[in-house]
Amino acid sequence: MKKDDRIVAAWLFACCALVFAMVVLGGVTRLTQSGLSMVEWEPIMGVVPPLDQRQWAEAFALYQQYPEYQQVNRGMGLDEFKRIFYVEYAHRMLGRGIGFAFAVPFLFFWLTGWLNRRLALQLSGTFLLGGLQGLLGWYMVQSGLFDQPRVSPYRLTAHLGLAVLIFSMLWWLALGLWCGRRAAVDPPPAAAGPLNWSVLAAAAVALMMLSGGFVAGTKAGFAFNTFPLMAGQWWPPGSWTMEPGWRNLFENLATVQFIHRLLALLVAAALLTLWVAVTRGTASPGARTGAHLMAGLLAVQLSLGIATLLHAVPVPLAAAHQAGALTLLAATLFVAHRLRHGALAAEPPPDSPMAARA
Repeated sequence: MKKDDRIVAAWLFACCALVFAMVVLGGVTRLTQSGLSMVEWEPIMGVVPPLDQRQWAEAFALYQQYPEYQQVNRGMGLDEFKRIFYVEYAHRMLGRGIGFAFAVPFLFFWLTGWLNRRLALQLSGTFLLGGLQGLLGWYMVQSGLFDQPRVSPYRLTAHLGLAVLIFSMLWWLALGLWCGRRAAVDPPPAAAGPLNWSVLAAAAVALMMLSGGFVAGTKAGFAFNTFPLMAGQWWPPGSWTMEPGWRNLFENLATVQFIHRLLALLVAAALLTLWVAVTRGTASPGARTGAHLMAGLLAVQLSLGIATLLHAVPVPLAAAHQAGALTLLAATLFVAHRLRHGALAAEPPPDSPMAARA
């Protein structure tokens, strides 16, 4: 591995950590109902928060004109407003910080020739997605500033999904550089099955995270706080009451939570199947280590999900559950990457002494 590649990989891993923090902080912003406290989007001037009593009074007066204050937080004091304002402010500032932490090193690495053409194009695309993410975030906030004081679950899930996509792209590129720039080749038959399954498993984890976006957007986690039954039944009551029927899949909190539970079981089955395929096959040591880590994280994530539900979504547990989902996705992608680029452990040729002993 070239020294330049290791440095670029370390930078991308750092960007992954920042995006990870952004996703978790975004969850805290939603859980503390802070996301609608900043009712204006000022990409430049919004860097400076209110600095004196007059500016705070103006920001609070502006907030009072919108539905969240009028319908949910009427009577809130200025000190309470400051607390939710600072959470959303931190979220927006971290987003700007990620853009800066990505753009400046990217320009340096590009101008110094540390990035080949393909990698430069891939990173340029990722940067454009980051800009789109900022616009999508404001588009999401706007949905809660009129009529109903809550953001659209569709826009929230799209915002989360784009963050997951950006994280996955950065993580995959960083792994490729850290492990060496080797072109992917068709895996041998012994590795093709686990590799294909690892891709499906990673997609299943991502789908479960999107389902979690709808759980958050509908606040479905605050209902049916029992496990494994929902209101004493396997199939929750009132799960198909909306018209047209498809709305129940995304807006009916009973159906949304049921789907999330079902997807969690499917993800568990997929990851455990992958773990068996990797550990019992001839995968490389890196893939085996990743599979063991993935299985352990799966157990932790399932435990966090159940605890979050049973305790009616306390902020620390819910934030840890969201962090666990992204960590589990990273581990699954690592297994897929090792199967793709270092598929098999070295096997001795048929006529070697080691093969003869075997």
